[in-house]
Amino acid sequence: MKLLLDKSLAQNYTSKAQQARVMTEGWLGKNAFCPNCGNSTLTRYVNNKPVADFFCKNCQEDYELKSKKNTLGKKIVDGAYKTMIARLQSPDNPNLFLLTYKPISYEVSNLLVIPKRFFVSEIIEKRKPLADSARRAGWTGCNILLRSIPSSGKIFLVKNKQVEPTASVMKKWKRTLFLGEEREQSAKGWLLDVMRFVEEIGKREFSLSDIYSFEDNLSLLHPGNKHIRDKIRQQLQVLRDKGYLEFVSRGNYRIT
Repeated sequence: MKLLLDKSLAQNYTSKAQQARVMTEGWLGKNAFCPNCGNSTLTRYVNNKPVADFFCKNCQEDYELKSKKNTLGKKIVDGAYKTMIARLQSPDNPNLFLLTYKPISYEVSNLLVIPKRFFVSEIIEKRKPLADSARRAGWTGCNILLRSIPSSGKIFLVKNKQVEPTASVMKKWKRTLFLGEEREQSAKGWLLDVMRFVEEIGKREFSLSDIYSFEDNLSLLHPGNKHIRDKIRQQLQVLRDKGYLEFVSRGNYRIT
């Protein structure tokens, strides 16, 4: 996998945003593979499909690409808030590739994919509407909160300029396929929150008391639930049944 963007693709564009778009899309089409099935080529949509940029001819997975100079940060600017929220329940909601590159050397630093099954309303932040004086007065955009996505939902194909093996990427992709079985957004939100706090414990084996330390955090995220510890245990059971966790002993778990 070559990490340099092709600057010649940007020669016919004056807009910096358009230059970045054509270079990063050109690079992805030549270098990335489908993390779902391992197909070595992703095909670009010719007619500018509204919700996706690429698709895999082998497994039909859709992918959107967003790129950024230098580092990703804690959030990614996206489009209209209402459109994004509607997309979450749509079958054609694409997976998201995030690419970072160095603006002087035009070298790709990172490429990661967030599977669509990790997208719930809780990770979408509503921005302030545009002012009345703006051309699109009242338009309301959104941000994708990367910090609210578990690490297992951020799968690197390139990390700090190091290319990850295809087999490793696909293994990480398949590990959380069970999330796609959950269609109810609030139920999936609970699972994702517990997964994220399990990761924040910082050790492979943990106890109920470790995860109970996030009880206040979960209460803030789910104010309508008055039985947080019961819900935590329920989610741990689901994650154990799906193979994400394994039971070690009474009150003790291990991340698989």
